Amino acid sequence: MEAMFRDLKASEIDVRIASVRINGVSLLLYKDARVDMDILDETVGPKNWQRKHSRENANCIIEIWDNEKQQWISKEDTGVESFTQKEKGLASDSFKRAGFNWGIGRELYTAPFIWVTNKNAQIQDSKRKDKNGNIIYTCNDKFIVEKIQITNKEITGLAIYNETLKQRAFVYTKNTESK
Repeated sequence: MEAMFRDLKASEIDVRIASVRINGVSLLLYKDARVDMDILDETVGPKNWQRKHSRENANCIIEIWDNEKQQWISKEDTGVESFTQKEKGLASDSFKRAGFNWGIGRELYTAPFIWVTNKNAQIQDSKRKDKNGNIIYTCNDKFIVEKIQITNKEITGLAIYNETLKQRAFVYTKNTESK
């Protein structure tokens, strides 16, 4: 059995603010569990995969039916709780991580460092300070993946759009010229 999962589409990738500084924000790319379910259904068929959770949802096993071997082939991973819905977040995270083990969305691990300057993001002083007395800055802008180019499971081009400001906020093109 050789399941080859397609690359993620721009519309399947979510963007989250990782950190906020006075001069900009760093962003992270991620996928949600629905993307994994859709790609599994699309690639192997809805009746040819299953998921099982153990250790109170901390572990997830994704099994794919192998017609050639006439058996289920499984890959497993462990998740972490989310800040909002602990049990649901734990199950979802372990499922997404098991999906990465199958190769679904693995290209996200090749994402560049995404830094959006304060020209392309609205940074606010939260009027609070951290334990070291430093000002805590916030940003409530909504970012999306506008375009993505993936070559051999590696992100080689990326454009991030700030929906709040209605403008492109970040562009990345990997230099693929040989030295």
